[in-house]
Amino acid sequence: MAVAETVANLASNSTGMIAFSAALAIAGSAIAAAWAEKAIGSAAIGAMAEKEELFGKGLILTVIPETIVIFGFAIAFFILGLAK
Repeated sequence: MAVAETVANLASNSTGMIAFSAALAIAGSAIAAAWAEKAIGSAAIGAMAEKEELFGKGLILTVIPETIVIFGFAIAFFILGLAK
């Protein structure tokens, strides 16, 4: 019985670590995207204050860091595939 309980505890711990790793992948990528958007957004607003025709470029450059979160989600999805 002790061996079965030990194996069950190890399985539950590894599943928890897999879930934590997936959450860390999403959280890290979201924080990185927010940090990048902060810098790009303030620069884009400053540029648009001087030239209004830069709105389209500023909008596109502000949205690009969101792809980092998509990559984080993909990694988290693959990590969760390790759980059984």
